[in-house]
Amino acid sequence: MITFTPLSGAARSSRTVPLAYLLQVDDIRILLDCGSPDWNPENIETQSESGDGVTYPWQEYCDIVRKYAPEIDLVLLSHGDLAHSGLYAYAYCHWDLRAPCYTTLPVQAMARIATMEDVEGIRDEQEVDVEEEETNESVAADGAESSEPRSPKVKNEPKKFVATVQEVHEAFDAVNTLRYSQPTHLQGKCQGLTITPFAAGHTLGGTIWKIRSPSAGTIVYAVNLNHMRERHIDGTVLYRPAAGGVFEPLARPDLFITDADRVNVVTSRRKDRDAALIDAISATLSSRSSLLLPCDSSTRLLELLVLLDQHWKYADFRFPICLLSRNGREMLTFVRSMMEWLGGTVSKEDVGVDGSGRTGGTRRRRGDDDADDEALGAFALRFKFLEFFPSPQSLLQTYSSKEPKLILAVPASLSHGPSRLLFSDFAAVPDNVVLLTSRGEEDTLGRILFDKWNNSQRGDDKWDKGKIGSNVMMDGAMTLKMNSKVPLQGVELEAFLAKEKAAKDREAAHQASMARNQRILEADEDESDEDSDSDSDEEDEVERALDESQMDTDEISNPANGSPRKRKIPKNEDDADWGLDIDEGLTKQLLSFDIYLKGNVSKATSFFKSAGGQTHRFRMFPYVEKKRRVDEYGETIDVGMWLRKGKVLENEAEDEATREARRNQAEGETEAPREPPSKFVTSEVEIQLACRLLFVDMEGLNDGRAVKMIVPQVNPRKMIIVHAQAAAADALIDSCANIRSMTRDIYAPSVGETVQIGQHTNSFSISLSDELLSTIKMSRFEDNEVGYVTGRVASHFSSTIPILEPSGPAIPTPNANILQTPRLLGSRPLQILPRSTMIGELKLTALKSRLASVGVQAELVGEGVLICGAGAKRDQSSSSIQDTVAVRKTGPGRVELEGNVSDIYYVVRKEIYNLHALVAT
Repeated sequence: MITFTPLSGAARSSRTVPLAYLLQVDDIRILLDCGSPDWNPENIETQSESGDGVTYPWQEYCDIVRKYAPEIDLVLLSHGDLAHSGLYAYAYCHWDLRAPCYTTLPVQAMARIATMEDVEGIRDEQEVDVEEEETNESVAADGAESSEPRSPKVKNEPKKFVATVQEVHEAFDAVNTLRYSQPTHLQGKCQGLTITPFAAGHTLGGTIWKIRSPSAGTIVYAVNLNHMRERHIDGTVLYRPAAGGVFEPLARPDLFITDADRVNVVTSRRKDRDAALIDAISATLSSRSSLLLPCDSSTRLLELLVLLDQHWKYADFRFPICLLSRNGREMLTFVRSMMEWLGGTVSKEDVGVDGSGRTGGTRRRRGDDDADDEALGAFALRFKFLEFFPSPQSLLQTYSSKEPKLILAVPASLSHGPSRLLFSDFAAVPDNVVLLTSRGEEDTLGRILFDKWNNSQRGDDKWDKGKIGSNVMMDGAMTLKMNSKVPLQGVELEAFLAKEKAAKDREAAHQASMARNQRILEADEDESDEDSDSDSDEEDEVERALDESQMDTDEISNPANGSPRKRKIPKNEDDADWGLDIDEGLTKQLLSFDIYLKGNVSKATSFFKSAGGQTHRFRMFPYVEKKRRVDEYGETIDVGMWLRKGKVLENEAEDEATREARRNQAEGETEAPREPPSKFVTSEVEIQLACRLLFVDMEGLNDGRAVKMIVPQVNPRKMIIVHAQAAAADALIDSCANIRSMTRDIYAPSVGETVQIGQHTNSFSISLSDELLSTIKMSRFEDNEVGYVTGRVASHFSSTIPILEPSGPAIPTPNANILQTPRLLGSRPLQILPRSTMIGELKLTALKSRLASVGVQAELVGEGVLICGAGAKRDQSSSSIQDTVAVRKTGPGRVELEGNVSDIYYVVRKEIYNLHALVAT
């Protein structure tokens, strides 16, 4: 049974991002994507309010992910942007999402970079580790407390689930990477599932997941597709008109999960969009003005960089292209190492430094690092017009605000980071242009600007009508909330320094206490050594005293005459008998003990008491217990050895640190200066809008026409629509309803709504015995091997799963009389031939390509007939009819092969058999 529950990004929802879905196949829970919301939405006070106050958009989503995270058995990531993979790092480190995670290598790298860019930008502007119950005091990054109170809204602000850089690396290091079309058979609890990634387009390494279960069938998860070929990647493999339509391994799945976000959108032609983008950039730079282009940090940025670099080379521009990103250079380094994943025009061009194939003299003009990269073959994606800047301050130090330039700043939503800070200064300058390439998430500044532009267009020029709109002049005022990190000054700085000094004093006192305890341990070790020596001396003295006492005479009272009798005891007499001599005729009463006794011992019936009731005292030889410090395993503890070993390790660590410092100093590396004490502040800035605003769609997604054409050709048995608003989901359902061959089992669940598929199907588990497995003849069909078995089901007490064993003696059948008929002399015995079953459906186009690979020419002549052999050639002769074979399909599962007996006939028949799985019954 299949159970599907959208955690976020469902159909019929106003918020289509982030994407996260829970897919349960039998008892295996799979998390499809784990995106993060935008943590800084605008106008947060306008959100729906509950009885306790404002409900933030990410609260419900994060709570439900935290609830299901420990129960997840498998995680599949489809794209490397924040909407699909942004929350995975935090859930992995804090919510125990430790299930095996699979994706492609580019998605792993791009998701790591996008998440790092997001968490660094947020943590550099605001305190995200504050809990909900924290007071209104402003907490500085270095532990200082600000005297300025925060806004009262901060008191109820929930925790933002933003990971640290170390947690991001830890999480994505644990991700398993796969290649396209690489089937992976899972183990553990997911045993039996097979996952296979296929190219989805839209982003580098974007993935369509094919999940195959022996009980639930085939499930295809395909969201955010693009069938169009772009400059840096190819389109999706799901639909390729040149290859005959829908990709065969993804056709006719049992369940198809896809998105319908852009079903009502008609995208303009690609060349029109590129021309509009380039014309706007060229016109603005030529008028000595600048452009701000908000962009993402990893996925769609590559397409923009390739387009801009090609135009800069063509137009011979000298204007700088400035990329404001902390990880932009690292992202390009990753991409250059994954050239086999690129497609489009990048993979077919010689894109060296000068755009030509000549790279002979470039190594001498570059540094050694670039020369090493070229030696590895990384010639592509070297943008010589691109300059990297980690912050807006570094950009202003290089270029003044009056110089014309193109600025690409992250993030695309303008909710925080460099793009938001630049927009606050950029929007007030006339003739500057803010160029949007994506709509952005709901309730972000990017979406607000897009809505402002879209509402200013005429009805036919809106973005979803297939036209390119015009830029608009912004006017009015806008109030933005700006978060920043400022150094402490004045009284705050003095208070922080005093607090820091007190902390250092406490640390010094703690170190002194630790040193004093160490000296005490060393002193105790020395005393223990002296005690052990004194104990040995005392034992020697006791032994000497014992020897002397044994040489003394023992007086034993004689009850008959009372006269004492002395007796000397040898020193080493081990078998001495200590008794009472009463009379010569009496027997000797022996007293035997494990220790030597000394003194007057009377006749007694008990060892402990005498006959008169008086207790006797027996003297024992002295015994001194040795002081041996051992652990529970009998090992002697040497405290001094551990102390000496610790000192040696500390000295080695200090020596290594000294050598590393010297090495860094020799290489010219200087230690980064310590960050000054600072605090986080929030201010509201009022901006007078005077710039121009333009939107050009560069998201790289399918529009409504492509979705309505591809989905019916996939022809799934059941379909679930996600990531769409209500109008878009209803439009896709209505479109599929008009197609007779399309399924009617189409679901569009909302957030938290559960869809169950196959609840009336009964599935059973059975185990095949080794004896039966050895007799099965398997035939390969697509991705599986099939075979025919017959036997009987047996239950064993040692196993809870029934076992299929070979059946016993054959039951007499109606044909049994054939074997019982008398045979003629010299004739062979009659046998019943086994029947054969061919599994599969013959496609004449597949047979034609297979015959071409073995050197047999074939041609389709119409009406479902394939002519093979000499008859397929144009210059036919009378002799060619002898070597011609015709293959025709006369009905479902019926194929006719017509021709003379020849080599061609047997070759064609063999290839037909190879396209099917032949199972003997």
